[in-house]
Amino acid sequence: MASGATQLGGRILINTSSGLLSKGHPIGATGSGQLVELVEQLRGQAGRRQVQGARMALAENGGGYLGKDAAATAVHILAK
Repeated sequence: MASGATQLGGRILINTSSGLLSKGHPIGATGSGQLVELVEQLRGQAGRRQVQGARMALAENGGGYLGKDAAATAVHILAK
């Protein structure tokens, strides 16, 4: 968002580690990468990416193809 709301220090943070494409989007490992980032945030171990006061986190990941849609989707909500 141009307003900065989704950036570090903003009100609604998204992709604090720059997203999965920045990691090369390794098929099969993307969900694990998301969860590692969320756990680091909730433990206060994310270094310069740390979201101050992080208490809840959400990851959504889909894979495979069923027509034009993902064949499977997983949603994880983590809380401190």
